[in-house]
Amino acid sequence: MVSLLDTLSPWVSALIQVAIAICAALIVHFVVFAVATRLAARNASSIDDLYVAAARGPSRWLLVAVALAGVRPILSLSASGDQLWLLVAGMAIPAIIGWMAINLIRATGQAVEIRADISVADNLAARRKRTRSGILTRIAVFVVGFLTLCMMLLSIPGVRSVGVTLMASAGLAGLAVGAAAQPLLKNLIAGIQMAFTEPIRIDDVVIIDGEWGRIEEIRLTYVVVAIWDERRLVVPVSRFLDDSFQNWTRNSSQLLGTVFFHLDPTADIDRIRTRFEAMVRANPRWDGRAQGLQVTEIRADAIEVRGLATARDAGTAFDLRCDLREGMLAFLRDEMPEALPRRRTVIEGDPIPAAAAPASG
Repeated sequence: MVSLLDTLSPWVSALIQVAIAICAALIVHFVVFAVATRLAARNASSIDDLYVAAARGPSRWLLVAVALAGVRPILSLSASGDQLWLLVAGMAIPAIIGWMAINLIRATGQAVEIRADISVADNLAARRKRTRSGILTRIAVFVVGFLTLCMMLLSIPGVRSVGVTLMASAGLAGLAVGAAAQPLLKNLIAGIQMAFTEPIRIDDVVIIDGEWGRIEEIRLTYVVVAIWDERRLVVPVSRFLDDSFQNWTRNSSQLLGTVFFHLDPTADIDRIRTRFEAMVRANPRWDGRAQGLQVTEIRADAIEVRGLATARDAGTAFDLRCDLREGMLAFLRDEMPEALPRRRTVIEGDPIPAAAAPASG
């Protein structure tokens, strides 16, 4: 009994078989991911949703490629058609696998970001995880992309030697390119080193080039610092390893804020200290750890008084210092104007007070 496919031309028969294989792969993919999506939706966590979304696109084409590989033996292809089939498959399979690997790597990085919440007050551990995950994710994506390109080159007979050479002599190629791209490689290596030494982390408060800001983004070759006035400072990664900078949240986000007042030498320091401490205790931005007021310098016409107060983070410490300056200024102006600095001048020719005149005779 002759089947319907046998009565058709070889090309039409081959196209029908290919179409059936593709449709079967797409149906299997739809069913599998419909079930996976339902299972992920039952879980309160959104992490499994990330992996399902990351694998959906690449797995669809991977199943199609597997289906086509299964139907290939029953196709009657000529020598040139068979060679073209192998060439396309050799290019497509590594590309799809690399695509899926990169998507899963990025999904893992996003999962770490979800678990590491940096919006809480004590976010040191979360910032450490986010920083290391972000740098290692970019390194892994770069390596997978490089290997995928090499595997695709290996499938092309004409350039197979290029792929073998690229993989076998990657070190020599790196040395050759390094002579022309030394700054790029320097920052790339510094980025890898930063992932483990952690001189900075995401959301760290730093002062660099005289600018106060937060670490907003860490790339392989550069770091983006969000300045307080909404500017962005782009700094090479190597700067954070070669040069000095201030990191205000290296071990903790808590800070000790200072305010300075220049007062008259006759000012009543005890009264000023009592008012300052009461003002600190009444301020909701104070974290309750420490406070104090001391005379730190004496000059001929004024004294320098330093007030200390602690806060939970840099932004709160800045606002607390401003509050204390404004409050103490109002107190000195309204209740202790005599404590404000005054300039004293002795005019020549003035009579010397009798009590200070030398005794005659």
